[in-house]
Amino acid sequence: MEKLVTTAWLAQNLARILAEKPDQENIVILDASAHLPAAGRDPLAEHTDAHITGARFLDLPSLQDTASPVPAALPRADQFADRLSALGVQPDDHVVLYDDSALRSSARAFFIFAMFGFTNVAILDGGFAKWRAENLPVATGVTEAPPSDFPLPRQLTDTVRSKADMLANIDSRKEQVIDARDAGRFAAEVDDAVHGLPGGHIPGAKNLHFAQLFNTDGTFKSPDELAALFDDAGIDRSAPITASCGSGMTASVILFALELLGHSHYALYDGSWSEWGADPDTPKETGVAA
Repeated sequence: MEKLVTTAWLAQNLARILAEKPDQENIVILDASAHLPAAGRDPLAEHTDAHITGARFLDLPSLQDTASPVPAALPRADQFADRLSALGVQPDDHVVLYDDSALRSSARAFFIFAMFGFTNVAILDGGFAKWRAENLPVATGVTEAPPSDFPLPRQLTDTVRSKADMLANIDSRKEQVIDARDAGRFAAEVDDAVHGLPGGHIPGAKNLHFAQLFNTDGTFKSPDELAALFDDAGIDRSAPITASCGSGMTASVILFALELLGHSHYALYDGSWSEWGADPDTPKETGVAA
């Protein structure tokens, strides 16, 4: 299964997905929708009202380590295993993630799966909006599945960066930093009202707003177009890259686009601007990328 699957592919496979035939690869569809608090949207309520037929609700907003001092921290291995067990996901399943979010939150879920070594995972290109626009099968309620015994995974810690890592990188510049927020917040032309902080960015960071990676129908742009966007932002795609944003959500979109381009030397700054911008001792830059 490719990392990015089309609505046509998923629709063609939906019948056998629902049949759960034991002689075929099992495909599990997960709704990974998450929204900003200001959006006033309840992903579970919306999932209950309408979701792709057969899809299970991942509840991505709650899949985080609330005991961590990092805001909206990535989940622990035990949390990931418990969630997949509750959803009835097996280690050899093929998972298709989708969302109905302006944040393209399925990319965050993809990063979490990959962080724990779960490689049989893909994102539905265009998400639920494209699915509904094409009048493809939709169901209501909540899809139940027998629980599984998902094993405790090993976390690939080399894909996650801490504030200490980012501070060290300012001097070493071993990794390029891409900020996925819009240009106004990056340059401090406006406050980062999403997180209640002044605008600005980590010194040395480049800016590539995640929304630029998509076509008008919500699908990802072609590989050539994606490559051009990274090139225009001054990013060397052959060198290590760390992505940041407000809270680690849309930075995951940047990393997924790099996946589509075959770039695997990347990491996510977990705390992102919600941690960096709130610390009075961290250095900040304003204006356009140097």
